[in-house]
Amino acid sequence: MQKITPCLWSDSNAEEAVEFYVSIFKNSRIKKVARYREAGAKASGRATGSVMIISVQLERQDFLALNGGPLFTFSPAISLMVNCKTQKEIDELWKKLSADTDAEQRGWLKDKFGVSSQIVPAIIGKMVADEDAKRANRVMQAVLQMKKLDIKTLEKAYQGG
Repeated sequence: MQKITPCLWSDSNAEEAVEFYVSIFKNSRIKKVARYREAGAKASGRATGSVMIISVQLERQDFLALNGGPLFTFSPAISLMVNCKTQKEIDELWKKLSADTDAEQRGWLKDKFGVSSQIVPAIIGKMVADEDAKRANRVMQAVLQMKKLDIKTLEKAYQGG
C-alpha cells in the first residue's frame, strides 16, 4: 500500500472525472467504488447509493476521488506533475487535458474539472538544477516564454543556443 494517497475532492462528478483520467493515462484503472450508505448520505446530504469515493490508479499512482459537495474547489496550489519522455506525449496530453487557455502557462494547464497539471519533459528537472547556473537560467528563461513546453527549444537553451 502506498503511504500517501492524494484525494481529489469533487462536488458530484468524481466518477466522470475518474473515467476521463483513466481514458487518458495508460496503466490506469478504477480499483474500487464506495457508495454513500444511509448514515453517510444523511450526514452529507447525498443520495443513498450515490458514489462517495472512488479508488483509482493513474499510471500506477493511487488516488482517491471523493464526491464531497461544493464546499472545496481545486486550486493551482496543488497540481499533478506529469513527466513526459517525448514531445509527442506532451502534445497529446496537452490536447486531451487543457480546457482553460487562460490558465495555460509555463507547462501548466487546467482541465475541465478544474485540476491543474504540469505537463513537462522528464529532463526538465536536470536542466533547471544544473550546476552551471547560466545553463539553468537559460532554460528557465525559455520556460517563462512558453505555454506548452517544447523539448527542442529547452534543449537548445540548455546547450547555449
